[in-house]
Amino acid sequence: AVMPLTERQSKVEIVLNVHEKTADAINQHLSQWLRKFPRHFFKSITFDNGKEFAGWREIANQFDLHTYFAEVGAPNQRGLNENNNGLLRRDGLTKQLDFRNLPDELVTQLMSKRNNLPRKSLGYRTPYEVFMSYVTDEQLFSF
Repeated sequence: AVMPLTERQSKVEIVLNVHEKTADAINQHLSQWLRKFPRHFFKSITFDNGKEFAGWREIANQFDLHTYFAEVGAPNQRGLNENNNGLLRRDGLTKQLDFRNLPDELVTQLMSKRNNLPRKSLGYRTPYEVFMSYVTDEQLFSF
């Protein structure tokens, strides 16, 4: 399984290659990724209602995140994320793919492609450029 995350302001797409669609695997990968950033860098996270997010409290408490859930049958509440999921499928991560042996390099390549594509909604800047414009040196080097 892959776990796509979308940062709302910059529209940066982060895709975690989880390999297993279990709550433990999701928590492990999400925790590992969030530890790369200073505490309070991210303020909230919105999940869908899949059972793989059963460990959400652990993530919320560990990283002091406000946690939200989209209503059942309302993917429009996570519209940006759903749009990016569609783009990832178009780029090769189809639902028919066996994600258990998905190479990390492919996931990184697709993520890089998405994040380096200029977007009209960002003033024709790339998501990566926008993300880096509001990340301070202090935040980058406070690990």
